[in-house]
Amino acid sequence: MSNENKNIEWFVIVNPNAGRRKGERDWPEIARLLAAANIRYKSVFTQHRIHAIRMARKYVEMGYRNIIVVGGDGTMNEVVNGIFTQSKRPSNSITVGLIPVGTGNDWCRMFGIPYDYKSAIDVITGDKTFLQDVGWVKFQQEGKEKNRYFVNMAGMGYDALVAEKTNKQKDQGKGGPLSYMLNIFSSLFSFKETMIEISVDGEDVLKAPVFTMNVGICKFNGGGMMQLPNAIPDDGILDITVIKKLSRFKVVSSVAKLYDGSFTRMPQVKTFKGKSIVINSKPEVYMEADGESLGHSPFKFGIVPKSLKVIIGKEMQVTDTSTDSQP
Repeated sequence: MSNENKNIEWFVIVNPNAGRRKGERDWPEIARLLAAANIRYKSVFTQHRIHAIRMARKYVEMGYRNIIVVGGDGTMNEVVNGIFTQSKRPSNSITVGLIPVGTGNDWCRMFGIPYDYKSAIDVITGDKTFLQDVGWVKFQQEGKEKNRYFVNMAGMGYDALVAEKTNKQKDQGKGGPLSYMLNIFSSLFSFKETMIEISVDGEDVLKAPVFTMNVGICKFNGGGMMQLPNAIPDDGILDITVIKKLSRFKVVSSVAKLYDGSFTRMPQVKTFKGKSIVINSKPEVYMEADGESLGHSPFKFGIVPKSLKVIIGKEMQVTDTSTDSQP
């Protein structure tokens, strides 16, 4: 960390429930490591869902320009939504770092953030930043249209069902990568494919029974599954993967292909890229974004190019693309 940055005060948002309450248990160690790294900070524990949204918004409006997230993908999602719903500063003028204590930690995989606390703090003091794209989605919830920003990936259909079950287990202190995998198999015979219509950049591209689908910025979700293997986080374009109707045996036998992205070569899989995506279904399908269970279709997706400044590890392969597109 440069001498100039040593004088910066960080706002640290800690999710005590992250990683089956690892956030709470490990905070004393993390706090000690932050002090050892000469990081000046003010910390706040979240108390409930969406609390991190409110805290990020409030403290950015109070003048903080540097935020450290101690949590998982869901906490990161909430912090980003707080940054994007405040009006005091441009989103790309706020620097965000992450110390991962979640269960999935899929955003970290993309950006080379180590899971070891000291190494993650070393990344923060290394001060290597990257401007990534941020997606947004409009959806239905309790009869109203809602909006949510996301930094990694949104999943619909079967993906959302598995995430919902896993999230309920997390709330009971039982969730984790293993429970996610078990839910993939245990939910197979109760789930029914849904007729989906998708348009990309105003062009109709698909109408078919769909098992699951993903839209996003980065490559990984579900604890390391490479659902969007061709995603580039700063190209100003959303990636879409759609898995059409397929047999339950095929689902089970193809799970390993999700981890290296090779499932996209299956004939039942279609991939698209675009800046604006509209998804309609009959009946409605549900969605998760960055692992957070949200509402249901219809959906409208868009992208805000290079709009979030994040601290990344050395392993991150920084791209050098440019775009004039607008959300």
